[in-house]
Amino acid sequence: MNLLLSTFYAALRLSTPLIFASMGGLVSEKSGVTNIALEGMMTMGAFFAVIGSYITGNPLIGVIFGILGGGAISVIHAIVCIRLRAQQTISGTAINLFSTAITSFVMFKIFNKGGQTDLVTALPFMPAKWFSEVPVVGSVLRELNWFIFMSFAIVILMQWLINRSVLGLRIRAAGEHPKAADTLGVDVIKIRYICVILSGILAGLGGAALSLSATPLFIEGMVAGRGFIALAAMVFGRWKPINTLAACIIFGLADAVQIMAQGLGWNMPSEFYSSIPYVMSIFTMILFAGKAQAPKACGIPYTRESDK
Repeated sequence: MNLLLSTFYAALRLSTPLIFASMGGLVSEKSGVTNIALEGMMTMGAFFAVIGSYITGNPLIGVIFGILGGGAISVIHAIVCIRLRAQQTISGTAINLFSTAITSFVMFKIFNKGGQTDLVTALPFMPAKWFSEVPVVGSVLRELNWFIFMSFAIVILMQWLINRSVLGLRIRAAGEHPKAADTLGVDVIKIRYICVILSGILAGLGGAALSLSATPLFIEGMVAGRGFIALAAMVFGRWKPINTLAACIIFGLADAVQIMAQGLGWNMPSEFYSSIPYVMSIFTMILFAGKAQAPKACGIPYTRESDK
């Protein structure tokens, strides 16, 4: 029983960066902009969160730096895809490559070494002690950290935003029928800018959750495909916040299982266990990509009549 509970808690912690990033990808693609740049945005968020904590000694400032890092790189993606109307997949790929290069360069300039940064001040891992005194669920709540609570709050907010708010209606219209939305007075270009930048902010927050948690430092390659797994979770969840949350937890559970399995001493190569979450993401894309219906205008640049 203890092993099962430990695996469950680990799954929640490991799924948290995926939840942030997948919510960012969801809002971007709901507005009509394909965002495979989540990997690069998470990388920027993870790196600059560590830089912020290193410079100030305050991990909360580090989280803000991470958000700004992800948001800044998303502005580039927004301009290239929306204003310049470039191919969105190529733009995302370029940002992923650029993020890896720029973080390595800045790391060497600041820390005079490559590979990884120095340890920095971490965000306090455990929530307030009074959480453990909550009846019935107190024993569960005390095992969770602040990032987990924040991620679930963002899912609830995203569910309301997309499905219940006026802005959400405009976002869905921009991603489904941008020309009709424009005719009705919706500023499709503005909506898409907002959503792409919001996706960078959320992905940057996911990166900060990754680098300022248990071991507060940045290691080259530490994002390790999580941005792409977040995309797979979004497809698995069919661009719906609650479904995407469930998919992220499943992927987090796969990651937790492979970590626990390595500790059991089974005679299997460690690479076999490490590949489990990625193999799951590949099969998810194969099984669900054709069945899930993306927003109709997703990936298609929009040009207003006045700009033609």
